[in-house]
Amino acid sequence: MKQGKVYLVGAGPGDPDLITVRGAECLKRADVVIYDFLAAPKLLKYVRESAETIYVGKKGGDHTLPQDKINELIVAKAKQGHMVVRLKGGDPFIFGRGGEEAELLAKAGIPFEIVPGVTSAVAAPAYAGIPLTHRQYTSSVAFVTGHEDPTKAHSSIDWSKLATGVGTLVFLMGVKNLPGITEQLMAAGRDPKTPVALIRWGTTSQQTTVVGTLDDIVAQVEAVGLKPPAIIVVGEVIKLRDILNWFEKRPLFGRTVVVTRARAQASELVERLSDLGAECLECPTIKVVPPEDWRPLDTAIDNIGTYDWLVFTSVNGVCFFFERLYAKGKDVRALRDVRTAAIGPATAKRLQDFGLKCDIIPETYQAESIVEAFKNEPMNGKKVLLPRAKEARPVLPVELREMGAVVDEIAAYQTEQASENVDVLIKRLEEGAIDLLTFTSSSTVRNFKALLPPEKFESLIQGVTVASIGPITADTARKLGFKVDIIAKDYTIGGLGQAILQHYGR
Repeated sequence: MKQGKVYLVGAGPGDPDLITVRGAECLKRADVVIYDFLAAPKLLKYVRESAETIYVGKKGGDHTLPQDKINELIVAKAKQGHMVVRLKGGDPFIFGRGGEEAELLAKAGIPFEIVPGVTSAVAAPAYAGIPLTHRQYTSSVAFVTGHEDPTKAHSSIDWSKLATGVGTLVFLMGVKNLPGITEQLMAAGRDPKTPVALIRWGTTSQQTTVVGTLDDIVAQVEAVGLKPPAIIVVGEVIKLRDILNWFEKRPLFGRTVVVTRARAQASELVERLSDLGAECLECPTIKVVPPEDWRPLDTAIDNIGTYDWLVFTSVNGVCFFFERLYAKGKDVRALRDVRTAAIGPATAKRLQDFGLKCDIIPETYQAESIVEAFKNEPMNGKKVLLPRAKEARPVLPVELREMGAVVDEIAAYQTEQASENVDVLIKRLEEGAIDLLTFTSSSTVRNFKALLPPEKFESLIQGVTVASIGPITADTARKLGFKVDIIAKDYTIGGLGQAILQHYGR
């Protein structure tokens, strides 16, 4: 049996983009991933489908598995010859019990590696606009566990030195013990008017920051009902938050947006909305798959030289067409005598990636506009190949035939209903925790509605804003019972993001 190995990997503070490059590589190679409550679930996107993932909890004292059982699990999986990633929130060696797990592995003779992570002790204050050190305020900082009961008889914390000897104090896991922490600091000589900040779910779109002073922060926290997980920062540097608070001021901060686009194509929209501060719940309602039969497209490619025009209506059409072109042993040179048209800049750009520049790109990005553009071309008797989705609207081939063109409309791909994250989606809709639904095609609208229980449809979407990439998609949404609030003027992902920004900017 091959030798197993364990990687103790810091998952970072919550924002999945803050995992280290080394940490992400370990997740990609892992056979087994054992992860905590504070390790962002989105990090599991790096994990192979064939890998085993095991959730071990550890949420505010409520453990799915106690630490000794977690230790046994790590050792057992490694002894089976697996590459094991123990994914821990923050950094494994900052109050993460990573040292204890590493000791156990060393005693068991199991090879291990420590992959440091960005600790919430540093990241959460940074995202709240609080530098832990600053030349005008302090040159010292201390990290302290807040999980220890500060009133117990034999505390390992020297409160008298800590209270006045360090400029900035950061307490981790201390929300429940906040009253005791503040009392101990004031009793040991810290000024009751020292600024204090609690940061919950730091670096995520759920980040909440409560600011007060040592003598009133307990009341402030109780007033807003702040719960763990949160860190506590004590020190004069908190005064800089008024100037440096950047993360919570982003225009979509605190909004939860559902992205219904196929997962393979969702990244651009997710990135745009995330950069604006939104939490994106990816709930792809469609997946793009090959057609049931390649033969019609293969035949068209065999006879590609007989066509006058090649018209693409989507990036998917371009990708699937060239996949089959290459599969037939041809390349872009086979298209040297064929003129091309594309709906939208994204489709045109993808076509350019394959070495073809479009002869026609309409001013607006829908089938009606490309029909208008063709009215300037002599189309009578011209042969047109239209490789596109099996379920596409008929307007384009119908209008081209009206102009006298001979149109071969061929399915280059088809869409199927997807149902990923549906349970999470419905739960959050029921909780009123969804702010915005985004639809990028009529099929995303139809499939999204099909995912919801019919008897609950109206109640689930009540109060939820709906954004559409264009008027065709918006019409489909209205016919299916959605109230459409946002329609992009530029029928692209960028245009949709801009329309959403303008809506919330108002």
